[in-house]
Amino acid sequence: MNTIKTRGIVLKTQEYKENDKLLWIFTEEFGKVTVIAKGARKSKNRNFSNTLPFSFGEYVLYKGRTLYTLNEGRIIDSFQDILNDYDTLIYGSYFNELIDIAIEEGESHPIFIDLVKCFYLMRNKAIDLDLLARAFEVKVLKATGYGISLENCALCGNKINTTDYISFQFYGGICNQCEKQYGTKVSAATYNGLKFLSKVELEKVGRLNLDMNTKEQIGKILETFISLNYRKKPNSLSLLKKF
Repeated sequence: MNTIKTRGIVLKTQEYKENDKLLWIFTEEFGKVTVIAKGARKSKNRNFSNTLPFSFGEYVLYKGRTLYTLNEGRIIDSFQDILNDYDTLIYGSYFNELIDIAIEEGESHPIFIDLVKCFYLMRNKAIDLDLLARAFEVKVLKATGYGISLENCALCGNKINTTDYISFQFYGGICNQCEKQYGTKVSAATYNGLKFLSKVELEKVGRLNLDMNTKEQIGKILETFISLNYRKKPNSLSLLKKF
């Protein structure tokens, strides 16, 4: 069938021709898709509100040869209130940017549900946004085939009791019996924090209490994994460092 109905989140938009929009929507069943929304730049158009960035909705799409066309949509939650706070705006933009960079067109992923969770958790202001971002990064890396091995040595496979090293080449911790190379030394708090983030549901991230230095080290490690494995590095969070 050329017509599909699916839930999705609008990752980004771009003006197209005089009155149309191009949308990149991360859908539940069909992954990331590129969609043309005819007339959606006009505020009175029925699809105007369905095509705003961050909008979570149910979309009816017609599949053409190269693009989908938006037939109709129904908003489940617009998440436009996230725009009212600078921090949630930046983190929301980052989550969408990371998905756009990490997920290829047409690849469905269970990470869709986690993206939706991120927006609800941000709205409720019930969580440390920095830790939420780190947990989401861990989940995206795992979902796209770059999961980090922390329970067992990434080289020999033996269970790790204690270690102070994570290898970027071998995607995980290196035990004290193996050669430590192509990575970085980490504190025990950083290693255990990463282990927690790799297992926890997003809504339970608030149970983790880390000092600023540990959070920064975890952030740098995940930033390195992301930079090494995806086509480009997300830059939305760099805006936070300017203020």
